[in-house]
Amino acid sequence: MTLATLGREGPWAAAVFYANDDFRLFYLSGPSSRHCLNLARDARVAVTVQEDYSDWPGIKGVQLEGVVREISGEDEKRARSLYGKKFPVVGKLSQAPASIVAAMAKVRWYEVVPARVWFIDNAVAFGHRDEIVSGVAGPREC
Repeated sequence: MTLATLGREGPWAAAVFYANDDFRLFYLSGPSSRHCLNLARDARVAVTVQEDYSDWPGIKGVQLEGVVREISGEDEKRARSLYGKKFPVVGKLSQAPASIVAAMAKVRWYEVVPARVWFIDNAVAFGHRDEIVSGVAGPREC
């Protein structure tokens, strides 16, 4: 996913690997990264998730706005489990290379809590998007 933040130096976008539970997105990152320093000042974010398409009419993806919170305890345990299923090298740290184990000791876990979510579908029409209300209710064309 691409995570967009705003800080003293202006806007910033960072690509981060994520695991999700419905529209809740979990990622890990170093607390001294530019995007995490930005989030410490302002937790609001914009996020996009999409594949790399070569066929414009086939483009589909998600755009969302919300806030990020650092997680711990049971929330972190859940995030680690989801992430480990998606990325086995993280899920099986006892078998991971030493460099991965060392890196994992320095990260913190975060959750993107969406406020608004849109589904982009160029197969319907170029630039078409539907807002998904609370991730549960039916779509509303935008």
